[in-house]
Amino acid sequence: MKRIAIISDTHGILREQVMSELDAADCIIHAGDINTPSIADTVRTMGETYMVRGNNDMDWAKDLPASISATIEGVRFFIVHNRKDIPKRLPGVDVVIYGHSHKYSSEVIDGVLYLNPGSCGKRRFNMEITMSRMTVDAGEYQYEKVIILHDSPLK
Repeated sequence: MKRIAIISDTHGILREQVMSELDAADCIIHAGDINTPSIADTVRTMGETYMVRGNNDMDWAKDLPASISATIEGVRFFIVHNRKDIPKRLPGVDVVIYGHSHKYSSEVIDGVLYLNPGSCGKRRFNMEITMSRMTVDAGEYQYEKVIILHDSPLK
């Protein structure tokens, strides 16, 4: 069994509550808009990491892939930043992780979970600051939304 912390749209910020979630995880998925190499480096030092480039990730991120396919504990993932870049056909995928909109969303379409963890970076408008927590084991998964407190200190 592995515990996965799923984040997106950090935009150069790692809050203490987010860092605690990342630290408690066995694996981290970052769905882009990291914004700074120092955030990417910090996340990578915390363990097994799957990270894609977002539309705000500039020259420093040119070597990050636009999308990744990965299998973790038998669960098959497709990770991309923007939902519009998800292929229409995704055979052999159980979970699609994406970001970009800054809004948490989870829906199952044709047996595939489409999960946007929301944004855990800068607060945008009156939107919640969120991420996701998932456990995977033997091809099965469970997930939950994690709400980050607005006054959570920044690192």
